[in-house]
Amino acid sequence: MAGVMQSGGRGARGGIVGINVTPMVDVVLVLLVIMMVSATYIVSQSLKVELPKTASSDDAVSAVSAVTVTKEGAFLYNNEPVTEAALVDKLRAAHAGNADVNLVISADEHALHGQVVHVIDLAKIEGISKFAINVERSR
Repeated sequence: MAGVMQSGGRGARGGIVGINVTPMVDVVLVLLVIMMVSATYIVSQSLKVELPKTASSDDAVSAVSAVTVTKEGAFLYNNEPVTEAALVDKLRAAHAGNADVNLVISADEHALHGQVVHVIDLAKIEGISKFAINVERSR
């Protein structure tokens, strides 16, 4: 009889009435902190570049100079072969003639990347700051 009294005294056990959200909030906050820390790391590893402006403006391009780098590493300025020293002189003259000159760089697909960067560096030294890399669309 004593056994019946103990089990009957507690009454029937009820169902779950509420959900404890504290563990869920803890997990969400931890995920938020991880996201914030990783986002600052990703941003700090990015390169700073000047994005090109839109080409849909009505202004005509004032002056364009073209430099080609062959796969052998030779330079052509407006389709005329030049040495590196002559290229520097031509870039200087182009910038002196028009401070807003645009430089279009074309390179053979087998040309060294360093040669293209070198041409950009030479142009920057002479004051040219607008560049375009000429590419051919694959079919």
